[in-house]
Amino acid sequence: MSSAVNPAEKELPREMMQHTYAILYEVEGSHWWYIGRRRILSSFVKEICSTIKSGRPKILDVGCGTGANLVMLGEFGEAHGIDVSHDALSFCRERGLERVSHGSAEELPFEDETFDLVTALDVVEHLDDDLAGLKEFRRVLRPGGRILLFVPAFMFLWGLQDEVSHHRRRYTLPELLKVVREAGFEIERATYANITFFLPILMVRKLMRLTGIRTETENKIGISALNGVLGKIFGAESSILRHMNLPFGVSALCVARKI
Repeated sequence: MSSAVNPAEKELPREMMQHTYAILYEVEGSHWWYIGRRRILSSFVKEICSTIKSGRPKILDVGCGTGANLVMLGEFGEAHGIDVSHDALSFCRERGLERVSHGSAEELPFEDETFDLVTALDVVEHLDDDLAGLKEFRRVLRPGGRILLFVPAFMFLWGLQDEVSHHRRRYTLPELLKVVREAGFEIERATYANITFFLPILMVRKLMRLTGIRTETENKIGISALNGVLGKIFGAESSILRHMNLPFGVSALCVARKI
């Protein structure tokens, strides 16, 4: 059984609110969250790709958005992207990314056993049927191929960004691992991430709920001059995660192998 959809978020569009794509394209290169997250993710992608001995790894980024993660993934292999949003794919092409396709996670337009690595970076929480999506990831993976998942954690952290992004749920790590195993994967690594800003994010979201404050997106909340410093602080978790798992965090991360 797949993870339950948040009752308040049923029958939502598959895409994020339209205005969020232009904002995402604008901030992905400079906002501390995306800077830090890419540093963490790149350390995991590098390690996964180092185990692939059959030439240049072939990578699929499901829900590639406006393409900043695809640029990063291209450093480690032949990176392909897919997204349900035509707006997102247009922004990818503005970055010069041409290996991008339109389609959904639950019905990937690729042959069986095409990729060495499938990434879904803040994507699985968008799916009405996360189990169906994960089974599709497994189908397009070569034997022994891996998935790298990054998802928002803990429903009590639900906030504005979940709403504008049309999230269906936030996960605890056990909830995520349960559905990953049901899809036919063997867990290799599982941890929370972003313990550094857990308390500030919790406090800001509680304050916003209490006061009714709303903005277009949380991506514009903050002080732009601090993005570099905050991004380095968040990204420094990549060093910690090389040696240990984190007991809680704003996000959860999982690496699993097709069996």
